[in-house]
Amino acid sequence: MEKPDFLLREFPWDERYRVADAEHVLTPALVVYPDVIASNINATLRLLDGNADRWRAHIKTAKLGYTLRMLVDRGIRNFKCATTLELVTACRNGAADVLVAYPLMGANAERVREISRQYRHVALSVLAEDPEQLRPWQGTRVGVFLDINPGMNRTGIAPAESGRVVRLIGCLHEQKIEFRGLHYYDGQYGHAGESERMAGTHAGYDRLLELVHEIQRNGFRVPEIITAGTPTFPCSLAYKGFSSPDFVHRVSPGTVVYCDATSLAQLPRQYGYQPAVLVMARVVSSPAEDIMTCDAGHKTVSADSGVPTCVVVGHPEITPLSPSEEHLPLRTNGRNGLHLGELVYLLPRHVCPTVNNFDAALLVRNGHLESVEKVSARGREVPLLHPSHPAEFDSRPVGA
Repeated sequence: MEKPDFLLREFPWDERYRVADAEHVLTPALVVYPDVIASNINATLRLLDGNADRWRAHIKTAKLGYTLRMLVDRGIRNFKCATTLELVTACRNGAADVLVAYPLMGANAERVREISRQYRHVALSVLAEDPEQLRPWQGTRVGVFLDINPGMNRTGIAPAESGRVVRLIGCLHEQKIEFRGLHYYDGQYGHAGESERMAGTHAGYDRLLELVHEIQRNGFRVPEIITAGTPTFPCSLAYKGFSSPDFVHRVSPGTVVYCDATSLAQLPRQYGYQPAVLVMARVVSSPAEDIMTCDAGHKTVSADSGVPTCVVVGHPEITPLSPSEEHLPLRTNGRNGLHLGELVYLLPRHVCPTVNNFDAALLVRNGHLESVEKVSARGREVPLLHPSHPAEFDSRPVGA
């Protein structure tokens, strides 16, 4: 079996990642490096020619109010999110415009209406693909992006169904709901090679612009087009059709803020991205001559992207094996590399759900612990909407 791409790239050790006085740290621990976050934000802004307004950052990765404030301080005001807790966190930390990029039905839609009334200074929008999804937004200030299916077949309307899209825009106008634009997340190209990814995304963008032209021929304007997560945003920036004055184009990468083993393997090295979040774990067992086990199972480092779940930074000779809930066995070249009680620093394969596994993060600068920060948007809000129920509603995550 061939090694995954992310294991073929070296992730060398950098002393700034080491946590001083780590003997006092309970493991596993989420370690966040603000200097590296700042560097990754700067790298993204360089690719955007310094235009922060072109970035609608997805905060499913950032999760921390601290990180959101770093983005806002650099001029990023447009965000997207997937949960109501992420939405509240964005509103509380300086966002000016937030899209909830998830189909909202029932009580979830009612909660977004409630948040829109509470944070009237923030422009809120949602996704829709069906007339049934428009009803909750009648008589509100919440706008709607139509969700276009790029071929992932997860949500959205196929670009070829232009008649359906035009009819929905007509419904929005009739119901006096603001039409904000089109949302097109082409996440299916994450594992494609660079040339294949560029060709595939650009063919999809051609179809997307054909849809835009059909909308315009029917007398409607498309205010904004949102494309691209982390693997494909360079493809979006290279597509000349998005430079049109007829609409605002924004990209929506989120993982680039922290980066993980997968994204670092996907993006060209010359962009300058680096790991900004690691999981610190301890070796707790040596069950076999060539296996050492640390305390970072799949309840710590997400296994949703497969095995190996991570890279042991600075140890290319070590291969993480299949985790259980609390244990992560590491295959070594004998016991020379690690010893019981030793700290290891793990770069997740998928950082977004890994961050979501932690209640708090250690902020480390130049090896020294600066603060402990709450993972503000971890999990979801308390699931009961109205205080008439036995459990009073508030915007804290469950267990907070």
